[in-house]
Amino acid sequence: MNEVFKALADSSRRKLLDELFKNNGQTLGELCEHLDMTRQAVTKHLVILEQATLVVVVWRGREKLHYLNPMPLHEIYERWIGKYERHRLEALSDLKKGLEENKNKK
Repeated sequence: MNEVFKALADSSRRKLLDELFKNNGQTLGELCEHLDMTRQAVTKHLVILEQATLVVVVWRGREKLHYLNPMPLHEIYERWIGKYERHRLEALSDLKKGLEENKNKK
């Protein structure tokens, strides 16, 4: 998970992930069109995203296509967000029930 957090820490890498979410399976050239940086810089960011398994590569002939892999993000959600969100939603539900009960008593 450390590699995933490191990869997500950079705004350019998050933008690359956003672009792949919009249009999955892009080449390096297509991804470069969306960023104001050199091809080499985009390549370095993609390598970090690949190491974190946030991006997977599929070769189609001589073309290297980049695809978003949402599983590492899902694992973070399950571990760090989901369990905290559940308690908050339960608390809101309990609050709603309590307010409705008080309203009905009046």
